[in-house]
Amino acid sequence: MSQSDSSGACPMCDKTFSLTTLESHVNKCLFLSEKSNNAPKRICGEMSSEAAVFSACKKAKTQGSTQDKQEKEISFHSSVPLAEQMRPTTLKDFIGQNQVLGENKILRSLLQQQGIPSMILWGPPGCGKTTLAHIINKMIQENTSKQTRFVKLSAVTAGVNELKEIVKVAKNELQLFKRRTILFMDEIHRFNKLQQDSFLPHVESGILTLIGATTENPSFSLNSALLSRCRVVVLEKLQTRDLLRILKRAAAKLDCLVVESDTVDAESSCEESDEDLAENNERSSPLPVDETDEHKFTIEEDLLIWLAKISNGDARIALNSLHMALQFQKEDGDNKINLEHIKNGIKRSHLLYDRKGDHHYNTISALHKSIRASDDNATLYWLTRMMQAGEDPLFIARRLVRAASEDIGLADPSALSMAVSAMQGCQLIGMPECDVLLAQAAVYLARAPKSREMDRALGNAKMCIANHEGPLPDVPLHLRNAPTKLMRQLNYGKGYNGRHKSESGLSYMPEGMEGTDFFKN
Repeated sequence: MSQSDSSGACPMCDKTFSLTTLESHVNKCLFLSEKSNNAPKRICGEMSSEAAVFSACKKAKTQGSTQDKQEKEISFHSSVPLAEQMRPTTLKDFIGQNQVLGENKILRSLLQQQGIPSMILWGPPGCGKTTLAHIINKMIQENTSKQTRFVKLSAVTAGVNELKEIVKVAKNELQLFKRRTILFMDEIHRFNKLQQDSFLPHVESGILTLIGATTENPSFSLNSALLSRCRVVVLEKLQTRDLLRILKRAAAKLDCLVVESDTVDAESSCEESDEDLAENNERSSPLPVDETDEHKFTIEEDLLIWLAKISNGDARIALNSLHMALQFQKEDGDNKINLEHIKNGIKRSHLLYDRKGDHHYNTISALHKSIRASDDNATLYWLTRMMQAGEDPLFIARRLVRAASEDIGLADPSALSMAVSAMQGCQLIGMPECDVLLAQAAVYLARAPKSREMDRALGNAKMCIANHEGPLPDVPLHLRNAPTKLMRQLNYGKGYNGRHKSESGLSYMPEGMEGTDFFKN
C-alpha cells in the first residue's frame, strides 16, 4: 500500500496524519476550534500542547495556501516533462474541449458550482482527461465551504484492496464529518469487469463520487451497470489551433520570444493553413512578451505551427517535443531556434491507433467501405495508415478476402484469388516486404466491378432458416445419401437422376419451399 493510502488529511487544518493518529488529532482540532474561537489557549503564559498542535496546523495550512498561490517556476532544465510542468490548475487556463467546457456548458457550470457528478472521461491520449481531474482537485481545495476530499488512484498500479481502504475511510468521513469523497481512477479500463463491480454499491449509495478516465470505448471496456451510474463525457482530439495556443503559452512561460519566420512551411496542411493559424492565435496569444527584453531563446513561429500539426491532437507530445527542442539547442549553444534546426530530429513517429480498441476497428471499417465505394485513393490511404501504425498484416489480409466475396463476388471471380494470394504472401514474407502485396490487392479490389448479390442471397437464406416456424423440413428422400442396403430399402436416393433441374423433374428444395428464390432483391 502506498504512503498516501495509509494517511489522511485533517478536515479542520488539512494537515496529513497517519490513520492511527488522525482521529485523535481531529478531536483536538474540533475541541480547540469551538472553545478558543480559533485562538490558541495559553496556561500561565505558555501555550498548551493541544493549542500548540492546533496553532501549528493553522500555520501549516496558511503556509500551504500561500505556496499554492505562488507562480510555479517553469524550466526546460527540469527533469520533469514540460507537459507536467505546464499542466493548468484552473478552468480559465484549460485550452480546448469547448464542446463540454465552454461557457454556458452543463459540465462547466456543474464544476463551478461544485456539483461534481460521477462521470467517465473518455478521450484519446493528451486531450486533457487527467488535467481536468487535477483542476477539479484544485477547485475542491480552494472551496472551504464544501466538505469534500479528493483521492487519486491509477488502475495500472492499484487493485481492489486499495479501493476497499479508500471506501472504509470515505464511510468514516461521511458519517463523522459529513465530508464527501471524490475518487479519480485513471486508466479505469485496466480494471476487469469483476473489479469494476467493486465500485457499484459505493457509487450507488453516494459514499464515493467516481471520476474515471479511459482511452477506450466505455461501451466495451466498462460494465453497463457502472455506466448507468456515471455520466460519460467525451473529450475530443485537440485541434491544431488549440495546440498552438498551448505551445505559445509554454514558450512565454519559458521566457522565449516567438517571432514570425521569413519562410512558410508548406509541406503539410492539417486542419488550417499556417497563415490561418497565425491569424487565429494573434488575437488570443496567452502570454505576450516584450520584444525589447532579453530572452533565453528566440523561436520562429513556424516551428510551433509545425509541432502543433505533427502532434496529432496530443498536447503531451507537443509540449514534450518543444522541451526536447529547447534542450537540444541549449547544448548546441544557439539561442535562436528555427524549423530547420529540429525538423530532422523530431518525426511524426506516433499514430493514434490501438490494435485492440476503437481505432483498430474504425480504421479497418474505413478501408472496407472505401473498397466498397471503389475509391482507390481512400483505400490506399487507410491501408497505409494501418500498416504505418503497426497493424498485423494478416488481419488486413483476412478483411480483404472477406471484401473480395462480400462486395465483388461473381462480378469478378478472380478478386477472391487475388485476395487469398495476398494473404498467403503475407504469411510467407511478413512485414515490411508484404506491404506492397496488400496495397496491390486492396487497390485491385477497389477498382474491380462490384456485386453484393452473393452477400444478399446468403443473408436471405440465413433469414429464411432463422424465421422458419416449427421444425426445419427434412431432406427429401430422393436427395438423401444411400450407402447401405437398409437405406436403399427405405427409398433413400430413389428417383435421383443427376440431370439439370429443368429436365430431372425433381425438386431440390425441401417440401413446401419449392420456388423459393434467395437471389431476388
